[in-house]
Amino acid sequence: MSIDLTNPQAFTHDAVRDMIAAADDRVHNQLRVSRAGQAWMSSQAVGGTDLEGLLFRLETWAAGSGCVGPVAASDAVWVAQIYNALRDNWANPVSDYVDIY
Repeated sequence: MSIDLTNPQAFTHDAVRDMIAAADDRVHNQLRVSRAGQAWMSSQAVGGTDLEGLLFRLETWAAGSGCVGPVAASDAVWVAQIYNALRDNWANPVSDYVDIY
């Protein structure tokens, strides 16, 4: 699942919630944003790997940390934090690595 940050109808709290819910908490995950404005949860490339074409990325959430999956998606405050990090950094991030804590 990805979210088109250039489309206000696609970039919603519900879309962010759905993306968090769909991610597997049994593996490491990282939310990444391409220069074209596509946001997605990556479990294949995390940390500082495969950065070509990325505008920015959030920290890597360790497997079992509870930052993704259905339980994390049910936390409205967490979903809002992720939404705000995307909104505030698209399209002019302060850095290519965004720490939300």
